[in-house]
Amino acid sequence: MKGLRALLGVLATGLALTSAPVYAESAKPIKFADLNWESGSLITEVLRVIVERGYQLPTETQPGTTITLETALARNDIQVIAEEWAGRSPVWIKAEAEGKVVGLGDIVKGATEGWWVPEYVVKGDPAKGIAPMAPDLRSVSDLPRYKDVFKDPESPGKGRFLNSPIGWTSEVVNAQKIKAYGLADSYSNFRSGSGAALDAEIASSIRRGQPVLFYYWSPTPLLGRYQLVQLEEPAFDAEAWKTLTDANNPAPKPTRSPPSKLSIGVSSEFQQQYPQLAKFFAQVSFPIEPLNDALAKMSEKHTAPRQAAENFLKTNPDVWRAWIPGDVADKVSAHLN
Repeated sequence: MKGLRALLGVLATGLALTSAPVYAESAKPIKFADLNWESGSLITEVLRVIVERGYQLPTETQPGTTITLETALARNDIQVIAEEWAGRSPVWIKAEAEGKVVGLGDIVKGATEGWWVPEYVVKGDPAKGIAPMAPDLRSVSDLPRYKDVFKDPESPGKGRFLNSPIGWTSEVVNAQKIKAYGLADSYSNFRSGSGAALDAEIASSIRRGQPVLFYYWSPTPLLGRYQLVQLEEPAFDAEAWKTLTDANNPAPKPTRSPPSKLSIGVSSEFQQQYPQLAKFFAQVSFPIEPLNDALAKMSEKHTAPRQAAENFLKTNPDVWRAWIPGDVADKVSAHLN
């Protein structure tokens, strides 16, 4: 009996010293949003590897559009959105005000979004025999006189603007910006079926030296791969921004998007149930250069997000080990090795 008590005492001491919480084997999987853009999918898998291997908790993913996933997060139908552009959509703003969701951390500093064209459209590319097509293009206000440069083959007399896929918050914002910038009569609003389709359309145009006008953001491999020019937009105005995020507003006002802050979105119930994971998420910070490098390799080699995440973790231990307790990090390292 004394031997059993001693053994139990040793086990209790060991459990008390570990930084990783101990959960019942029957714990339900933590549901992550299955994000359908490259940085979102990579960051999701990095977090899942650490949660599964370091904290020894099961996870799974659930697909959906940005809006449906944010709605599910507010209901705790999913628990984590690994790359949340916090404060952008009315769904998020309302849920945050009601205390149903929380944005943790500042996961990628230097993130941006806007409207872009290839540099050769403005400056030309003598090495490739490309003359400038829109030499005075600087701002969205210049676009009406260059509609023939970005000609839409399916809408004679209009240029084509490549928007985000339907279901993304940015798709609503860009559709409203077209109206707010007075471009509805000169440009068609072309929505891609997916983030991959948007990438393919842009890359194909650039490889052929063709003009293309599109919405894009960072962190992404595409912005690091090509020489691009971001078009100027009116200064940010918070009241005008509200009219852009409301798809039903009949008179949207012009403004650039607000400064970008990327967080890990979690349900409030998740934050209360898993304080150790919430503390971990609040520490997550991806330096932009290693992240863009990982995204570029994932794109070029067509690597699955889980494998790309493990490659990132192997290559950048100094980055992620700073986010979590040492014993948790050691378990992740043991899995990677």
